[in-house]
Amino acid sequence: MTPSEALARLHANLAPELRTERVPLTRGLGRVLAHDLVSPVDLPDFARSTMDGYAVRAADTFGASEGLPAYLTIAGDIAMGTQATVEVGATQAARIATGGMLPNGADAVVMVELTQVVDSNTIEVLRPVAPGENVIRVGEDVAAGAAILPRGHTLRAQDLGGLAALGITEIPVACRLRVGIISSGDEVVPPDQQPRPGQIRDVNTYAVAGLVEQAGHDAVPLGVIPDVYEELETAAQRGIAECDILILSAGSSVSTRDMTADVIASLGEPGVLVHGVSLRPGKPTILAVARGKPVFGLPGNPVSCMVTFDLFVTPTLALLSGADRPPRRTTFARLSHSIPSAAGREDYVQVRLENSDGEQWAAPVFGKSNLIYTLVHADGMVKVELDDGGLSEGAFVPVILF
Repeated sequence: MTPSEALARLHANLAPELRTERVPLTRGLGRVLAHDLVSPVDLPDFARSTMDGYAVRAADTFGASEGLPAYLTIAGDIAMGTQATVEVGATQAARIATGGMLPNGADAVVMVELTQVVDSNTIEVLRPVAPGENVIRVGEDVAAGAAILPRGHTLRAQDLGGLAALGITEIPVACRLRVGIISSGDEVVPPDQQPRPGQIRDVNTYAVAGLVEQAGHDAVPLGVIPDVYEELETAAQRGIAECDILILSAGSSVSTRDMTADVIASLGEPGVLVHGVSLRPGKPTILAVARGKPVFGLPGNPVSCMVTFDLFVTPTLALLSGADRPPRRTTFARLSHSIPSAAGREDYVQVRLENSDGEQWAAPVFGKSNLIYTLVHADGMVKVELDDGGLSEGAFVPVILF
């Protein structure tokens, strides 16, 4: 199956039920909105100045120039943070700072740079202003009752600031998903242990946990399990019972992959939906559903594991949390070397971004899929489409940024 066909089959067998909670605004970053939000107030709720200068009636400045300025009398000062008590009449002006409340009678602000002080009571206006110039009107940013953020939106830093400006301090969001992570293999040991000959430290638990947290959810490491069917099944049964999603990262041998598939099949119906995808790296990926929950058998090689997480787990996390999956962050660059590819499969090749003569280049970081530092040294990856047969040196390509 192609990756898109495999993902479609998985999602067709899921019927997500959204769990929601209310959280303080301070804990909202990266959370997914569970309901549409509308503004409870106008923002701003008073007309205010965008410049330091003088609040005026625009009509009193029409025709003003440096050679023939308009003379206005100072009616008073607008204090910051208080309601304006000054009223601006004909041929009058009031001193105002950026953010100050526009006084009654005024409909524009003249920048201080376009005025000259004649005496303590009089200024010259050297250029005219139009009604509304240098003024933010009531509700110009957001009107009361207006839609501000939709259900499924993933909250960013600027969104939190916008909600704070409206006095919204508690928000309805989708609950964070619990993602169980099992690494398996007789050769795999925890990273705080010194590997014996033939052993390697556990990479995938930490890399996958980081991807889960980066996606806004909770990683639940379930340990490193040896290639013993009963032990792997026990860990998987615990994971499917305690978590919303289960990920098994298995070894690369055919026998290990078959055992992982058998364990996943034992967890419940409908079981394994996809075993093998036309993809490199990541061909032996397993997609399944058990007890209504998605289960992933990801390759043990770190590069394969992280690429397949991006292709299959990330959009599934978005589906289950009701998120509008944001577009991948991409940039464009020229390939510094050709990338070969076999027709009939999608290839993902890690690249490092470099600048040369004012142009951005993507330098492939070639390496086998069990070499984690091909990812550490990369800034993103380039996708070779199913039937492209490779990409040529100098081609202008999109780079999916990590």
